Amino acid sequence: MNKHILVADDDPAIVDAIQMMLELEGYTVDTTVNGETIYKMEKVYPDLLLLDIWMSGQDGREICRYLKKDPLTKKIPIIMISANRDIKASAEKAGADDFIAKPFEMHELLSKVAKYVDTSN
Repeated sequence: MNKHILVADDDPAIVDAIQMMLELEGYTVDTTVNGETIYKMEKVYPDLLLLDIWMSGQDGREICRYLKKDPLTKKIPIIMISANRDIKASAEKAGADDFIAKPFEMHELLSKVAKYVDTSN
């Protein structure tokens, strides 16, 4: 079964590019440009969440903290994405598993995704 990845970023161009690249690698990808939808996840959880820090109307760090406190979602690996210069510190404080600074290279993204959704898990 394909690994399921949720991409949450308020920039549709970034969402489309990431989705296309991940699908070419064989992942099942869902996307959202609205952080509120992440709070409403039910039953079928992704194997990995790629989460932008600055979602329109939502703070990705708050979303990350919320998911990491919930027993049903705390084990979902979260990779935070941002152009913020302090992305490493922000991601660590939020409880994210990893981070990627924008702009990023696709091979860097694919490498980090593979690290967390390795088929041996």
